[in-house]
Parts: sequence; C-alpha cells; structure tokens
Amino acid sequence: MADGFSPIRHITKDEAYDAVRPDDFAPHLAVDRHATRSTAFDKIISATHDHFWDPLDPKYIDFSEPFDMENVMMVPEDLVPALKTRLVDAHFSDRKQRVAFVNEATRWSLSAILHGEQGALNLSASLVHVLRDPGAQEYAANQAREEARHVTAFAKYIRARWGAPVECGETLRNLLQEIVHAPEVYKKIVGMQMLIEGLAMGAFATYYQETHDPLLRKLCQLVMTDEAFHHKFGKIWADRTIPKLDADEHALIEDWAAHCFQTLLFNLINPLQMADVYRKFGLDPMEVMAAYQETMTDDTRREEMKKAANIFRVLVKTLLNAGIITDRTRNFYAMYVDLNELRGEGDEMVGDAIAESGIAYLQTINFYNRSEALRQAAE
Repeated sequence: MADGFSPIRHITKDEAYDAVRPDDFAPHLAVDRHATRSTAFDKIISATHDHFWDPLDPKYIDFSEPFDMENVMMVPEDLVPALKTRLVDAHFSDRKQRVAFVNEATRWSLSAILHGEQGALNLSASLVHVLRDPGAQEYAANQAREEARHVTAFAKYIRARWGAPVECGETLRNLLQEIVHAPEVYKKIVGMQMLIEGLAMGAFATYYQETHDPLLRKLCQLVMTDEAFHHKFGKIWADRTIPKLDADEHALIEDWAAHCFQTLLFNLINPLQMADVYRKFGLDPMEVMAAYQETMTDDTRREEMKKAANIFRVLVKTLLNAGIITDRTRNFYAMYVDLNELRGEGDEMVGDAIAESGIAYLQTINFYNRSEALRQAAE
C-alpha cells in the first residue's frame, strides 16, 4: 500500500483504506488517485443529507426545554451501578439528596460522552490526513463535521442542565489519546469506528429508552442518526479487511481489540473514575470502590450483559460480527456473554430502529426547509 517511507503497519488490505504517513502530504497530490476513487462509501456519504440536523436551530432541538433537576431523577437508579451497593444505597436515605446524586452521576456519564465525541472529532480529522482514497477522505471529512455537531449539542445540553461538564475520567482520557495518536489505521478504525462508536450506540440506546428527560431522549436519537453511519464505516473496513489477513496480522488486530475492550470493561465505570462525585456527597471513593468490587462480580457482569442495550454486550457483538474474535480470545469474551446467542441475532445492532425513526423525523424537517428555501428563491 502507498505509505511512502513509513514503517507504520497500517494493515490495509483494500485500496479504499490505503493510507500514508500523517506528515506526508505529497501522496495526496498524485493525479492518479482521483481516477481511482472508491465507491465503497458513496451511499453513506449521500445519506448525510437525510440525517442532517443543526444543534443551534430549535426546529431540530430546543435546549431551553425545562426539567425539574431538584425533584426528578434524569435516569432510573438502575443506571447508577454504585447504588446497587449497600454502602451507597444506605448513604442516600433522603429523597432529594438521592435525586441530586443520580443526576450528578448522569452529569459525569454525559460529560464522558462529550469527551468521547471530542475524541471522535479529532480521530475523524486525523483519518483525513492519512487516508489516500478521495472517497474515504470525503467520508472522514463528513464524519468530522457530524462529530463536531455532537460536541456542540452535548456541550449545550450539559450547560442547560448543569452549567458545565466535568473532567474526563483517566481511563477514557488515556484510551482516547492512545487511539487518536495511533499512527496505524487499523487501531484508529477498530478502536474508534467500531469499539467507541459501538459503546456510544449502546449508551445512546439506553438513555433513549430509560431517561426521564424528553430533551435528552431527543438528543440521543438525533446523535444516533449519525452514529449508525459511523459504525457502518467500520463494518465496511472489516468486511474488506478481516478475511484477507494472515495469521500474524489477525492476531495483531484481535489483540488490540481485546486490549481496548478489557480496558473499557474493567475501568470505564469503576468508582475511582468519578471520585470527585463521591467526595461531593460525603463518600470515600476507596470505600465505594471496595463495596463496588464486592457487588460487581463476574456473575453480575454476565447478568447485566444479557440486556440488549448493555454497552459491553454491544462491543462484543461488534467484534464478533466483524470476524475479529477467534478461538484465541473467544474464551475471554465467553466469560461474560453467550457468543452463539449473539451470532444468532444477526447483523442488526441495538439502536438501528431508533436511528431509522429519527432519520424519518429529520427528513420531514429537512424537506420542509428545502421546500421553503426554493419558494423564497422563486419569489
């Protein structure tokens, strides 16, 4: 593949994902690349118009919609794992304090999503620098635009409900930096386009189904109309790459995926990641961590991962459907989820139906906008 003088091991088996060094612009000036533009991404590029939305336009979403933060939990208690421990459950006997804690924990989770969207924005922009195919570049540029509106939208939502986001947790911050800075294209695509995007789809589907805040539900659906296509970019890569790998290459990709999954599974939501939240409510994060470890056993994880929208179940299904999981790592994932059951579910991902109904809603608004613009232009 055309990677100049780079020793980087991109593992690109299809010309559509051909990549160059991020600091080598010369290959993008080669005239032949414009004559061999891949059509692999044309459908998802064209569909951009169908799911366009503007977080600054109240016709799409109005961030001034009120919510009673003092008396109403934004999400059910089940979505706050620490409340399943006796320590934390007993600490919040006062109803209003309990509501405040659930809503602050939700602030932390949505701040993590905001930081993840920022990572996706930077990752997409970095793909524009390294992908050589004009079609792949155009797709990555489109995704960067969509991720930018997600950053704007979640920042506006968090500002409307809490005033400001909280700091990114160490686990997510380190993984995002590792993925964004990775020179290898396969690490970027598996890490972000498949795993982080898969995690996001699971999280958005959960919030859409469970939140008590209609504004958050609407926001999640709008974002999912974009994320469903971002996930497809990773699927196209898997379909065109995984079957062509030799054993050594497959092992590299499989181990990278397992590394990312394990990092997220054991660290993403552990209490030490949101230590400031517990301190704010008079809890010792180390004591909460000990109580959490007693409660969150492998049996508990297995039970949680039976839920279709469980974020980690979605991640395993993504890797399984992509053909990344083999006998080398099968037993690790099988500790938590029935892989045969996942395979029997087919390719449909959680959130696809939610995204489709969201696209239908956007098509109605966008059709009206285009019709009105044409009418005004004709006057």
